[in-house]
Amino acid sequence: MRPDVHALVGAYVLDAVDDLERAAFERHLRECADCRAEVDEFREAAARLADTAWSVPPPALRANILDAITTTRQDPAVPVRAVTPKRRFHLVAAAAAVVAAAGVGAAVYAIQDQRVRQERAVAEAARASEARVRAILAAPDLQVREQTLTSGGRVTVASSKLTDAGVIMLAATSAPGEGRVYQLWTIHDDDPASAGALGEGQAATVRIVQGLPASSAVGVTIENAPGATTPTTPLDALVQL
Repeated sequence: MRPDVHALVGAYVLDAVDDLERAAFERHLRECADCRAEVDEFREAAARLADTAWSVPPPALRANILDAITTTRQDPAVPVRAVTPKRRFHLVAAAAAVVAAAGVGAAVYAIQDQRVRQERAVAEAARASEARVRAILAAPDLQVREQTLTSGGRVTVASSKLTDAGVIMLAATSAPGEGRVYQLWTIHDDDPASAGALGEGQAATVRIVQGLPASSAVGVTIENAPGATTPTTPLDALVQL
């Protein structure tokens, strides 16, 4: 069965649709402002992380994503927001786009005789990260929460107690000013811990956080590069878990 046309957003951005799906989705885009906005967001996030470098995703990526969706059991008792197959597809596709773009962006620094080995290592790391993200997002107890950023954009937090892990996906409207970076925080019993800072000029990321379900909240701040040891207040976003 083909996915609902709305669910083709991620695959379309990744160029992982066939000719019939592409034609149908492009017709749909002319009438659906929401899908046009999502396409623009996904493309912008991937472009920023890739630093103007981009390549076609692996041929198996779309099949793997669709397979993960069709084999995922849905939990009707999720209390926060129902994680439907369409929504799960969007999360997986968006995360895969950013993970793939990050791998490509890192690969451009490979030089001379080390280039092949470095590119292979980057590709393997990207595949491992993608697989881990897909495994977390396919968990039957997945809970998803979103919050808008004061500076513009949004942060999405998906967590699973069964995997004892979560995924933080940041998609800001734009990068902070020169010398400033976005930084992610996990908060447990009012004690914040850094979950990593983005690089200068970056406005999107996907971070896997082991043990995330034990946290009470996830925060986003804007800090002086390369990051801070304690969060600057007020936070740009706070996602209660």
